[in-house]
Amino acid sequence: MNKIKELMKPAFANVDGGLFSVAEKADVGDVQERMKQMGVAMMSWADPFMPDPSLPETVKKAAIEAIENGIPAHYIMPIGSPDLKVLIAKRTKEKFGIELDPQRNIIINPGSDVGLMFAMAPWINPGDEVMVHDPSYGSNFLNAELLGGVTVRVPSYEEDDWHLRIEEYEKRLTDKTKMVLLTNPNNPTCVCYTKEELEKLAQFCIKNNLVCVVDQAFEDSVFDGKAMTCMAALPGMWERTVTVCSTSKGMALSGLRVGWIYANDVIMDTYFGSAVNMQGATSTLGQLAVMPAFEDDHFIQDYLVKYDNRRKYAYDLFNSIPGVSMKMPEATFLIWINISKLGTSTEVTNYLIEEARVNVNDGKFYGSMGSGHLRVVTGCFWEDKDCFNALDRMGMALRKLGKEKGITS
Repeated sequence: MNKIKELMKPAFANVDGGLFSVAEKADVGDVQERMKQMGVAMMSWADPFMPDPSLPETVKKAAIEAIENGIPAHYIMPIGSPDLKVLIAKRTKEKFGIELDPQRNIIINPGSDVGLMFAMAPWINPGDEVMVHDPSYGSNFLNAELLGGVTVRVPSYEEDDWHLRIEEYEKRLTDKTKMVLLTNPNNPTCVCYTKEELEKLAQFCIKNNLVCVVDQAFEDSVFDGKAMTCMAALPGMWERTVTVCSTSKGMALSGLRVGWIYANDVIMDTYFGSAVNMQGATSTLGQLAVMPAFEDDHFIQDYLVKYDNRRKYAYDLFNSIPGVSMKMPEATFLIWINISKLGTSTEVTNYLIEEARVNVNDGKFYGSMGSGHLRVVTGCFWEDKDCFNALDRMGMALRKLGKEKGITS
């Protein structure tokens, strides 16, 4: 049976799904279920407020009414609900000043993971190079390879607070470079890139005729008055930018599986024409349910208060532990912790499962620059006290580990 895999593309054949090994990543195989059965707090799953109920009443009401009317038994067009796209266009204009034609510039996807792969698919020929900042969302590194391309990792550095160095892009440019793939705000480093650094990256894309795909799943979760800059709104970028968005993070509607892409109509025409083959129709129920969240999204501000309290609590806690440090997150509901003095990120991740009953993400899955770090989802749990309790258990375990290793500062 093993020989059958030799017929696969190498990138697919090398993927580990956890059926013949113990998968380490929280979003692969049955890792989540195994941890749940062990009574481990899943601070590795970027699903806001999981496992607690958290649907806004307006969303719940819309879903119930839709079910009672029987409409969700049927498909919506693969390009998405026209009514939902009108709401998305209005919201995009308010946030970024971009004028979108709802029926020409937007397509609905069953979540931004599908949307990200779909956004990349038309562009990548065998051998095409995709530049990905490192650390970055794990799928960013794999997607290009699954499509037959080559991932080119572009390092960012902790001494820069993980912001971009344009010279790192420039020295990796080749005649095979096709795309720059960006996650902004960044997952896992919690950086919200400045307008100035994005303008430099935009000029790099324009000068070298590159496509820019931007994952903006965390666009609603930015702190301290920092400006969220949309790449597509920068001069010269509308013609070459594909923006991928989601209701999963800022709106905390992960389970409804609704995301969207926006781009100019020349690009969008290709997405419209291939949608039924590549992604199918997004859930009818999901699209009907999320509409009230676009009509009135004030609840997001309540969520931001929770995320803000949690990032500050974590910042004070982990920076007080010898051998541990973290930057104050600029965005997201994540924290990014440097534990390199205590051991490898894999060792510390496994230690926390046993000692603290908390599962976090090993930084190695977010790029070569992620080794020695942990990604922790502070957005889980509805009640702050439950999050704080899990963070405290982590803190006690890391202090203990530091003492065992003789680390005092």
